Amino acid sequence: MNKFLIMVVQTFKSRVKSKSFVISTVITLALILLLTNIQSIMEAFESGEEDGNNTTEISVVSEEEGWIPLFEEQLSSAGPFEVEQGQSIEEAREEVEAGELDSALEIEKDDAGMPAATEYVGEQSVPSTSETIQQALQQVKMNVAADQAEVDQAAIEAINSPAAYETVALGEEAHTPEEMQQTQGLVYVMLFLLYLTVMMYGSMIATEVATEKSSRVMEILISSVSPVSQMFAKITGIALLGLLQFSLILGAGYIGILQNGGEGSLLDSFGLSDIQLDVIGYGIVFFILGYFLYATLAATLGSLVSRLEDAQQMIAPMIYLIIIAFFISVFGLNAPDTSFITITSYIPFFSPLIMFLRVGMLDIPAWEIALSIGVLAGSIILLALIGARIYKGGVLMYGKSSSIKDIKQAIQLSKKEN
Repeated sequence: MNKFLIMVVQTFKSRVKSKSFVISTVITLALILLLTNIQSIMEAFESGEEDGNNTTEISVVSEEEGWIPLFEEQLSSAGPFEVEQGQSIEEAREEVEAGELDSALEIEKDDAGMPAATEYVGEQSVPSTSETIQQALQQVKMNVAADQAEVDQAAIEAINSPAAYETVALGEEAHTPEEMQQTQGLVYVMLFLLYLTVMMYGSMIATEVATEKSSRVMEILISSVSPVSQMFAKITGIALLGLLQFSLILGAGYIGILQNGGEGSLLDSFGLSDIQLDVIGYGIVFFILGYFLYATLAATLGSLVSRLEDAQQMIAPMIYLIIIAFFISVFGLNAPDTSFITITSYIPFFSPLIMFLRVGMLDIPAWEIALSIGVLAGSIILLALIGARIYKGGVLMYGKSSSIKDIKQAIQLSKKEN
């Protein structure tokens, strides 16, 4: 046990001090803080633009003098606009051409007596500005039509206000659409995290084994430490590394949300207040089991190569498995109750993603969850036993390795060692 802990600590220390880990973590944390503060950054730039007199200046010309104040009132609520009046349309057009105004608007009556406008813009016109002007004019038209029809303003406001709508879930197992949407978001995040973890740390485990093997240190270790202990020491050390990295990322996101006025618990801050705790618990269980399944496979495959450049090629089948599982899971987000999703949720290399998807999106019997967890745990034990034999013989194999056929040779070498 003491040797196992020493190897875990050594694996963790060697990786946490590596430049690749430090640089990737710092960049990720900076990106998280940037994304959580993007609204404040955008507001700061907008404030700077306003201080720089970024007001849109337009001239409004109309024979109906009562329409101009109404239009200006609607426009002022949409952004920093400055409306000039009292000019002729010819004078306003000249100022637009000279760059003194952003645009000139001529409002006339159409055949039905409603406002109809023509906008004259310069070379630096902005499409969003024209859209805002058009929306303000539409509001003016609605007010003019209401006045002509002698409709009360309160009635217009009542018509435009949204209808009251509430969803009530009936039954203990029922969920509201808002709860299902949050659950679906959590499921997608967990799927992506497991996919990312296998891609990143699976490759890291394989290269860690290949690095020690290329330095011939493995020949000394294999004689004093059992292959199972050695393999799982590396898996555990990398797992602690991933736990540290994810904790830093989660903490940075939480701090960023708090700086932007977020309150409450950790789940409330991430908008997961309505998520059931058992879903989160199952997510953690399947995440851990999925990691150990793929990490064991990565360590086994990594022991078959003696050069770093061969490591990625050897673990390619494992990468294909997690990619297939991820795409099946993405499909299952929209159809979690199909027979295809149900069947694949019991396949060990797919169940960490797909069974968790079913747990989060459906109300399935407890025995199905227990069966999937049991199959997954049994697969990890079986893979560990087989992997230990391959690992013990594989670390003694040198030369170019590019085929899984080397597994047979590794098993034969492990028998000789016994």
